Amino acid sequence: MVKVNEHYLELPGNYLFSVVADRVRTFQEEHPEAKIIRLGIGDVTLPLVPAVIEALHQAVSEMGNEETFRGYAPDRGYAFLRETIAECDYRRRGCSISPEEIFISDGAKCDCGNIQEIFSIRNRIAVCDPVYPVYVDSNAMAGRTGQYDPETGKWSDVIYMPCTEGTGFLPELPGKIPDLIYLCFPNNPTGAAMPKERLQEWVDYAIQNGSVILFDAAYEAYIREEGIPHSIYECRGAKTCAIEMRSFSKTAGFTGLRLGYTVVPEELKIQGVKAADLWARRHGTKYNGAPYIVQRAGEAVYSSPGREQVKKQIRYYMDNASLIRQGLSEAGYEVFGGVNAPYIWLKAPRGMNGTAFFEQLLQEAHVVGTPGSGFGPSGELFLRLTAFGNREKTREAVERIRNL
Repeated sequence: MVKVNEHYLELPGNYLFSVVADRVRTFQEEHPEAKIIRLGIGDVTLPLVPAVIEALHQAVSEMGNEETFRGYAPDRGYAFLRETIAECDYRRRGCSISPEEIFISDGAKCDCGNIQEIFSIRNRIAVCDPVYPVYVDSNAMAGRTGQYDPETGKWSDVIYMPCTEGTGFLPELPGKIPDLIYLCFPNNPTGAAMPKERLQEWVDYAIQNGSVILFDAAYEAYIREEGIPHSIYECRGAKTCAIEMRSFSKTAGFTGLRLGYTVVPEELKIQGVKAADLWARRHGTKYNGAPYIVQRAGEAVYSSPGREQVKKQIRYYMDNASLIRQGLSEAGYEVFGGVNAPYIWLKAPRGMNGTAFFEQLLQEAHVVGTPGSGFGPSGELFLRLTAFGNREKTREAVERIRNL
């Protein structure tokens, strides 16, 4: 008799953003006249920049000729993209990452969910609380998280690191030593950024205790302040204890194209085995590579015109973040984030939690956010807003919230 993976049955409810989408869909059906403004899911709204479009057209033309046609991509990605990433994202920042340590994929979310496969089921994970759901959910699906307690919203075998106002939304080094440590900075959902000296403490902690850091740097392009590392490899010793995931989705608007990459340094070994060899084996077995045309589009992001065009888009989104942050702060709300990340971490008014505030905004202002409790127990009093919307709609959403 066929049996299901019982760990899927232990997952609480549906995926966070699917739940939000269903609730908004129901409200829209009940109130078809409502003009809803969505500041919930972090999807981009600006079109692809001209340099990327030009590269896509050129690559599509190449695919139409026998001499330049490409089939399966190399397991780790085309050399032209890996070499460009190694130079532009790492060497120029003083990080000695080689193209051979870079694995091209269809997005950081997939890599963040899949990377746990190369580690033992007996490893214990530590996550920030609140946290991007894929880190915990993918480990729960694998059977690594123990039992879920609906009262506390926590898994028994997960080490939670509360990120609260009191900690500046940064995690403290845990007393219980984890095997795998998930860090995402600039952070989704809180928008917090970790100074280099604090990140160095985490690297030193991992080295001392034989842990591995899984570092999600999907929002590094949004960093505006000095002293905030764009890569964990800016820290001393990180190549021996850290894996880094990055994405083109928010940096260059590739949410519809799908492109990302993971860096697994040659120096990182697990029980004497190179982690890069394990990831390469998994990558080659389960993945056939991002399309040639998409990898050429990714290469174009690093061209001179591409860099300037992408920076302009990022400024647009960060101006939205400033608009939200300033407008709601002036209205008396407690607002965090929005300085080095495109996310606003909005505290619910006194006497409300984030879920109740989500409902109030939807019902009365027709504005959609994401309840903070969906990211973990420490997010209960908050709501996440994104800066990826249209400027005028973002401005209108702020005014609607101010007028509640």
